[in-house]
Amino acid sequence: MSKNDKQYCSFCGRPSSEVKLLLTGLTGNICGECAERAHEIAAESTKEKTENKSGFSVKQEELPNPKAIKAFLDQYVIGQDDAKRYLSVSVYNHYKRLLQKDESDEVEIEKSNIIMVGPTGTGKTLLAKTIAKMLKVPFTIVDATVLTEAGYVGEDIESILTRLLQVSDYDVKAAERGIVFIDEIDKIARKGDNPSITRDVSGEGVQQGLLKLLEGSVVNVPPQGGRKHPEQKLIPVDTKDILFICGGAFDGIEKKIAQRLNTHVVGYNSVQHTANIDRNNMLKYIAPQDLKSFGLIPEIIGRLPILTYLEPLDRQALRNILTEPKNSIVKQYKKIFAMDGITLAIDDEVLDYIVDKAIEFKLGARGLRSITEDIMVDAMFELPSSGQKDFHIDLNYAESKVEKSKTLYLAAS
Repeated sequence: MSKNDKQYCSFCGRPSSEVKLLLTGLTGNICGECAERAHEIAAESTKEKTENKSGFSVKQEELPNPKAIKAFLDQYVIGQDDAKRYLSVSVYNHYKRLLQKDESDEVEIEKSNIIMVGPTGTGKTLLAKTIAKMLKVPFTIVDATVLTEAGYVGEDIESILTRLLQVSDYDVKAAERGIVFIDEIDKIARKGDNPSITRDVSGEGVQQGLLKLLEGSVVNVPPQGGRKHPEQKLIPVDTKDILFICGGAFDGIEKKIAQRLNTHVVGYNSVQHTANIDRNNMLKYIAPQDLKSFGLIPEIIGRLPILTYLEPLDRQALRNILTEPKNSIVKQYKKIFAMDGITLAIDDEVLDYIVDKAIEFKLGARGLRSITEDIMVDAMFELPSSGQKDFHIDLNYAESKVEKSKTLYLAAS
């Protein structure tokens, strides 16, 4: 009998000839199967300790107050003071709600889900991403456009909570105190103003499915997504302490607002009232009934009690977005070139030109990046291999690059 045959697993007693792997230590041995069992036992023990400690442990004095939250948002997002104030207060109250430990208290703080309405490129998603940087609770952003009713092509409603579980490292107690930002919620509006006779599986059907999440209920969540792994064990998640923030462009809702405001135009005083309406920014007059006219069902509007709007970005705001925030577009491109040892300089008149083009294309802040990318792309391709250390962009260079890209677009179309 060889030397190896005389070695045994110190845990199960089997010789090395009967196991696939035998790990040798100073005073004993362990086979592969026993090592796996030991790992499972240790992981289960660690999980139980973590679950007992998990949850919201921040003290009242450590909470970021609404002014502090807004000040943080101001560093990254230009303007939109009304939306920032609503968002800051809503998040702060969510924190305080989590600190309410005394269940015998007769006054129970209810959560106030929030919905933000604003044109594309005004900062809805950026506000959500920015506030996620300073939060002490799990945060995730999901897109409503991919959601459908269960059983149809697309993602189930429960996939929203799957993503929240993933960012929580599958700590259920932490996920149950998180915040979810549902983007593009206007894309699930029902197609007509009246209830649908046929199945509206990606519109009204999704809204009906969201009701239980927004209100608060125990939802069985597939940890890896519902359709790719049908055999997986479902995880129950209670949504009563999850704060939902929704955002959408609601393109065309200004017409609904205008129709509502004009319905009461009777007599001289009413005409005077309509003369005071800011017709360049109709969103400031938005009301829940406008969301209903657009296609959101009353039940879901009632579960989103805080309604705020984002103002269209004017020329000065777009100009500031290029240079002022911590993560401004110009600072990002300067950083990109600096990583190759290249110093980037941009004339002020180039920045004004970019803003003018963004207004012309009506794409908001997103238009700024696409136009800047058109100007920079050739340089970003050529310069890293050229050895050049300085790159200066003047108006003539910028105009030539934008005109070139515009020509390509026309040729492609």
